[in-house]
Amino acid sequence: MSKVRTVWRWFWTPTARFAWGGIVLVGFVGGIIFWGGLHTTMEATNTLKFCISCHEMRDTVYVEYKQSVHYKNASGVRAICSDCHVPHAWGPKVIRKIQATGELWGTLTGKIDTPEKFEEHRWTMANSVWAAMQKTDSRECRNCHSYDAMDFEHQSQRAREKMQEASLKGETCIDCHKGIAHKKPVDPNGEIGD
Repeated sequence: MSKVRTVWRWFWTPTARFAWGGIVLVGFVGGIIFWGGLHTTMEATNTLKFCISCHEMRDTVYVEYKQSVHYKNASGVRAICSDCHVPHAWGPKVIRKIQATGELWGTLTGKIDTPEKFEEHRWTMANSVWAAMQKTDSRECRNCHSYDAMDFEHQSQRAREKMQEASLKGETCIDCHKGIAHKKPVDPNGEIGD
């Protein structure tokens, strides 16, 4: 009986080792494929083409953006949707992408599928973006803009005064620059957003 056990163990032990090795190999290769697919998807959803692929964006905020300094300016630098609305760092980017999947619900359910419906919800949507920017100290703005890099001498007198004052107070970009790329919404009380 013990010879049978010995042969049985000898027969199955290498197979168990190979099986575990196969599981680890499949997991490793699967992990690489998953990571590559995730990264590819994250980058594909950061393009201007993707952002304006739904008519709600293409026919409203994209039209406004094309009239802004972020679209066309003297220096020829163009910021696209993801530059302002998606963090560059990996962790915050993943969190923002997860949040954005929830925002797709408005499109899928028809909540904002007409210009009238979009305008009806613009105040809420804008305030959500402004609050997020406030919370992160306008992190996405600061990817391109910083007080340290500003040449105050080449700004208009009013801009110079306001920017230097904001710098000293530690204010963040969105405190003063709401509506820089999109029109300011009308609040439910009929007043223009601040």
